[in-house]
Amino acid sequence: MRTIQLAVPPVAELPDIGAVLDRWQSDDGPLHLHIGDLGWYSLRGGDATAQALRVWRCGDSIRAIGLLDGQDLLRLSVDPDFSHDDSLARQIESDIDSSNSAVFGTGAAIVEARGATRLCDRLKARGWGADEAWTPLSRDLSLPVEEPGIRVEVAGPDDAEAWTAVHWSAFRGVPYTTDARERFVSRWHAMMSGPFSSRAQCLLGYDSSGVPIAVTTVWSAGPNRPGLLEPLAVHRDHQGHGYGKAIAIAAAKSLQQLGSSSASVCAESSNKGAVAAYSSAGYTPRTQVRDLRRDS
Repeated sequence: MRTIQLAVPPVAELPDIGAVLDRWQSDDGPLHLHIGDLGWYSLRGGDATAQALRVWRCGDSIRAIGLLDGQDLLRLSVDPDFSHDDSLARQIESDIDSSNSAVFGTGAAIVEARGATRLCDRLKARGWGADEAWTPLSRDLSLPVEEPGIRVEVAGPDDAEAWTAVHWSAFRGVPYTTDARERFVSRWHAMMSGPFSSRAQCLLGYDSSGVPIAVTTVWSAGPNRPGLLEPLAVHRDHQGHGYGKAIAIAAAKSLQQLGSSSASVCAESSNKGAVAAYSSAGYTPRTQVRDLRRDS
C-alpha cells in the first residue's frame, strides 16, 4: 500500500497544481480552494505562493492541496473521490495537529476544509470547534446575464494604478501613499504576469462621470466549471449606490464569456451588506459553512 506524503512544491509545479484544482471544481460540490485563491495569493510572487502550498500525494497522484493563507489559516481542498477516505484524513490530521506539525506551529489555528468530510469529522473529534460562519453564493451562467448598468472594462497594465486605488480604498481606508501605491502596483503586475494569470480578468467599473469606482478579478477554472470572484471592492467614497451589485453582474457576464458554468463567491455571513449585494446581483446563497478552529 502506498503511503501519503506531504511536500512543499517547487514553483515550476504551480501550473500543474492549478490544473488539478480545476478538475476538482464542480457545481454540485463545495466552494473549496480554487485556482483563483492561488491566483490572488500570487500577488506575493510565484516563489512565495509555492512556499505557502502544502501538497499531499499518493505516488504520483495529488490527493489534497492546502494554501497557508497566513501562519494560522490552512485553506484546503481534497480530491472529491477521497473526501471520505480515512487513511488520507488520518495523515492530513497528523500533519496539521501533531506536536511536530508540518503545517502549523503551536497555538491557535484554523482549517478551511469544505468537502473534506472525513477530515472534518476527525478534527472535531480532537476538539476542533466551529469558527465564524461564511455564506457561499453562486450564479448559474446557463441563462443570459443582464447588463451591469455601468461601464466596465477589462483592466490592462496601464490601469493598474486605478484598479489598486479602488481596492485600497475599500479594504484599507487609509491614504494611498506613494510607497503603498508602488508596492501594490508592482504586486498587481506580478499577479497578472504570474503562473495563474491566463485564468484571470481584472475588471474596472466607472461611474457616469468616468471615475473608477468598483473592481473585481474573475478566475476561470476552465469551460463548464465554476469560476470565482476574488476579490470584489467598491471605493469607500462610492459605496451605497448599487455599484457592488453592478460589478458582481459584470463579473458573472465575464465568466460566462470565458465558458464558466457558474460564478461563485464566498462572503462572511456577518457581512450582511455583501451577502445582500451578491443576492441582488442574482447570486443564490447556499448553506452556511464554518471553518474549524483550534484554540491556543
